[in-house]
Amino acid sequence: MPGKIFYRERGKVGEGEKKPRFKIVAVSGVEIDFYSYHLRKKELEQIAKAVGAKLVLMEKGTKGSEDEVEVGEQTKSRKSKK
Repeated sequence: MPGKIFYRERGKVGEGEKKPRFKIVAVSGVEIDFYSYHLRKKELEQIAKAVGAKLVLMEKGTKGSEDEVEVGEQTKSRKSKK
């Protein structure tokens, strides 16, 4: 069974902007470290092909219908910007 790389579209980046449009959400079944979490679609496809993983696009929920669910421990903490 191939590994999976889960990704989603970033909310603050519009189509046509010269910024990476996708964000890595999770990785399963593949031993890989990402040093950049905002990537272009072509970059995601190249990484997936190189490690033999399948790309899975996470779908957006409808606005206002999202329930927060706590899933396990958070492994990486983010530093707040000042």
